[in-house]
Amino acid sequence: MAVKIEKKITGYAVVSAEDKEKAVAGASVARDKAEAELPVADVIQMHERIERPEVLIGSTYKIKSPLVEHAMYVTINDIVLNAGSEHEQRRPFEIFVNSKSMEHFQWIVALTRIMSAVFRKGGDVTFLVDEMKAVFDPKGGYFKAGGVYMPSLVAELGSIIEDHLKSIGMIHDPEMSPARRALIAEKRHAYEQRSKKKSDVAAPAQAQEPIDYTANMEDPAEDIAVTGDGTSFPPSASMCHKCSTKAVVIMDGCATCLNCGYSKCG
Repeated sequence: MAVKIEKKITGYAVVSAEDKEKAVAGASVARDKAEAELPVADVIQMHERIERPEVLIGSTYKIKSPLVEHAMYVTINDIVLNAGSEHEQRRPFEIFVNSKSMEHFQWIVALTRIMSAVFRKGGDVTFLVDEMKAVFDPKGGYFKAGGVYMPSLVAELGSIIEDHLKSIGMIHDPEMSPARRALIAEKRHAYEQRSKKKSDVAAPAQAQEPIDYTANMEDPAEDIAVTGDGTSFPPSASMCHKCSTKAVVIMDGCATCLNCGYSKCG
């Protein structure tokens, strides 16, 4: 492209390839210097060299298992990193288990020390949940309050750690779709209505003569109620292999879970 020169030329110089490289290098140095002068956020991540503060925030959870005579109390203490800044976060720092029962004392102390060491290492510690929940007791598991199956005492400890990590934001539950929520609500409502009708039919008969419940053991009328802590399921419900909750009932000839909506009939 032609350029019209309107002023008198007083001097000139030929720009060589070496001059171009120097100009690019100078611009790069200036840019790096400008970036170095910008304020950098000093974000502290969890690592093993962080010293324990005098005060930690803790949460205590209770385990009442049929495998032990006395209840167990699990305390998880958290450290707050970058307090007061936009990078503030809570991370687990140590764990303790206390109980009157002494039969599991040795392995519980060893387990809590190892888990505390893993917490202080930092990084992704959520793998502990899957590893502990996959431990099965050869003598068989048990159902805890709410009808959730626990394959072992270690698995319930893993479940408590999972709940704690969810409360501090390290684990996030996948959100249930609106369609799935609507399906579960529909199944619960249908079961409640069916149980209510059977109760209304059975009430007049009870005033006349005793009812032989053994004649209808296949599908007795049972109550289901929604409480502030969740949902209480019928006593005769069986365990769901998808959500490990004792909430499967027979509806319209098909096994249906009133907790997660799973059904063998699709």
